[in-house]
Amino acid sequence: MKALEYDKELVRFESTSVLSNASIGDYAEKTLKRLGFATERIEYEDAGGVRKVNVIGKRGEGTGGMAYFGHTDVVPADPWFSEEHGPFEPTVQGDRLYGRGSCDMKGSIACMLSAVEQFSPADLKKPVYITCTADEEVGYGGATQVAERSKLYAEMVEGESNGIIGEPTMLEVVHAHKGTCGFIATSRGRAAHSSTREGLNANLAMIPFLAEMKTLHEETESNPAWKNDEFDPPTMSWNIGINDHTKAINITPPQSVCTVYFRPMPGMDVTVLVERAQQAAEKCGIEFRVAGLGNPVYADPGSSFIQELLRLAGKEASSTVSYGTDGAKFQAMKKLAVLGPGDIAQAHTHDEWIALEQLERGTELYAKLIRHWCC
Repeated sequence: MKALEYDKELVRFESTSVLSNASIGDYAEKTLKRLGFATERIEYEDAGGVRKVNVIGKRGEGTGGMAYFGHTDVVPADPWFSEEHGPFEPTVQGDRLYGRGSCDMKGSIACMLSAVEQFSPADLKKPVYITCTADEEVGYGGATQVAERSKLYAEMVEGESNGIIGEPTMLEVVHAHKGTCGFIATSRGRAAHSSTREGLNANLAMIPFLAEMKTLHEETESNPAWKNDEFDPPTMSWNIGINDHTKAINITPPQSVCTVYFRPMPGMDVTVLVERAQQAAEKCGIEFRVAGLGNPVYADPGSSFIQELLRLAGKEASSTVSYGTDGAKFQAMKKLAVLGPGDIAQAHTHDEWIALEQLERGTELYAKLIRHWCC
C-alpha cells in the first residue's frame, strides 16, 4: 500500500490521548504481522484507568539494523475547521491530506509501513524494528513502558540499532531536542460567600509563590547558564499558568492551582530550579508535585551516525528542535535522531494536514535507510 492509503486508515482511528488506543494498536499489530513481523505487545492502564497499547515489531534476523519509533495517539480536535468532514475523516484536497494525526504523526508511521513493504524477508540481512507507542502527547507514558518492559527494545539497545524518531521535521535531520519538566502547586482554602468571615481565599497563599515563580522565570530568561544558542528559542521557555477554578466572583476560592512547564536543554541540571520552587511552596504552605519529566535528546552532530544520516538524506547539516519526542525515554539508544515527513507547524492545528509530496518523499527516504542499514 502507498503511504497515503496507510495514513488514511490510521487517521480514521479516533486515538485522542484521553481515550484507549487499543483499536489502532490492534491495527498496527495486525499490519505488522501481515508484513512478516514478529510482534510484542506491551499493555498498561494510564492514571485514569484507561487501557493503552504499545506494539513493537521485528522483521529479519540478528541485531542492529534500523529501529523506527512512532506514536499512535493524537491531541484533541475541537474545534475542527470543516463542517464537510470531521477530523477523523481523512480528506484529500488538492495536494494535502487533512485529518487529525495526518501529520503528527500517523503520516510518518504510514511512510515506514509503506517503505518496509517494498522489501522481502530475503532482502534483509539485518532487522527492521517498528515501535508504535501510546501517550506521547501526554507525557511519554507508552515509551516509558516500552523502555522498561520490552524485550525487543532491549535488543535494539544491545545491538546498537540505528534509531529514528519519526516526528515531523520536513525530512530534515535533527540531532537534538529539548526535554520537558513541570510541576503543579496547589493552595487549599475554603469556599464561602465572600460577604462573610467563613471563607479562606486560597489565592492569598498562592500570591507569594507566584512572585517567586516570576523571579525564577526572569532568571531562566536572562542567565546565560540557562541558555543554549543551538536552539530557537535559546531559553527553556519557562511557562507559568494559574487558575482558581472558581465560577463566581462572590465565592472565596477554595483552591488555587499554579502549573509551571519548561524545556531543559542538553547538559542542564534543573534540579536546583525544582528545589527552589518546592522550597517556595513549603514556605507558603501549599502542595507541590513534580510532573512531566522528559530528558533532552542529543547526538553529536559530527558523529559518524549523524554524518551518515545526512548523506543518506541528501542534507548538508543537521539541526535542533524545541519540541520533545518519545526519544526522551529512549536514552539507552546509542544512535538516535529525529527524522520524519510533514511540518511540525501543522501539528495540533485546527486544520491539520500533511503534503502528499511529503508522504511520497518520506517513503522513499525510509526505504533508502532500510536498504542501507538492513540490506
